[in-house]
Amino acid sequence: QVQPVESGGGLVQAGGSLRLSCAASGRTFRTYTMGWFRQAPGKEREFVAAITGGNTYYADSVKGRFTISRDNAKTTVYLQMNSLKPEDTAVYYCAADLSYGLVYRAYEYDYWGQGTQVTVSS
Repeated sequence: QVQPVESGGGLVQAGGSLRLSCAASGRTFRTYTMGWFRQAPGKEREFVAAITGGNTYYADSVKGRFTISRDNAKTTVYLQMNSLKPEDTAVYYCAADLSYGLVYRAYEYDYWGQGTQVTVSS
């Protein structure tokens, strides 16, 4: 069983940084595709970043500012967010895909965390 659990959300000033963590159980964690999505009020859930065994992927809106990484020994994925903007404000969700799928499609993921609020003030 896999149950992603996010942490690290909070309130930060524009231009600041925040690091999100997502712990996911499973001895086969190294084989999971791990993704980050976000949803702002009144908007659809959107892809932010993903990491497979060998590649990383980013939405255009966060390229150069966000970095996704993973520590397979700790079964944890991270999202380092730098140069934060007010438009980054959203609930951020961590998700795991146990089988091959398109990383930017939310419905491809099998397990989801509860979400963590990120608020960027101007």
